[in-house]
Amino acid sequence: MNFLLLILVPIVIGLWAQMKVKSTYGKYLQVPSRGRITGREAAQAVMASAGIDDVEIVECHGTLTDHYDPVHKRLALSRDNYRGSSLAALGVAAHEAGHAIQHQQAYAPLNLRMALVPITSIASQALPFVMLGGFFLFHSPVLINIGIAIYLILTFFQLVTLPVEFDASKRAKAQLVGLGILHQDEMVGVHQTLDAAAYTYVAAFVSSLGWLLYMLLGNRD
Repeated sequence: MNFLLLILVPIVIGLWAQMKVKSTYGKYLQVPSRGRITGREAAQAVMASAGIDDVEIVECHGTLTDHYDPVHKRLALSRDNYRGSSLAALGVAAHEAGHAIQHQQAYAPLNLRMALVPITSIASQALPFVMLGGFFLFHSPVLINIGIAIYLILTFFQLVTLPVEFDASKRAKAQLVGLGILHQDEMVGVHQTLDAAAYTYVAAFVSSLGWLLYMLLGNRD
């Protein structure tokens, strides 16, 4: 029963979230904005409004691979969002620009998330070996404790990620209208696209928390 509630249910939620963001993004990728401004131009305008002129905007491969790199001050947008002028493209581009503004303003959750990246990366790389070891050494106390420590790190990282992503979307929505990039009636597409993306972060947190609780309950037994 614990496995069903704590592991399988989060997996179903995660799959639903992935399908939701893909379908919503795909839908509004086909809806052009009236102003025809590209995602690159939108991101540049949002950052310029905050006085940011030292962040490079580059095009990257893939779909929904958009991200802001605070270490190198680089904002990467996938081809459709870099060159496109759809409601989805503008929403995603402005969202990533929101991260750049967070960085400039030393937004505390972003700073904490950045500080957690090294240890989270190590934990993520170690997890497959711990899980594989657990398969051969079932109920090994050492591996269970290591697994608990890893999922504690991952869960905390996912928890910190939530306000970072929610705040970036909030900034994006406000700036797109405030700067006149989109009209208010066009924001429905942006809202739905960014809200769908937010579900994936919530699902990631729920999944990590589920595994953590499962391992803690298993260790107690």
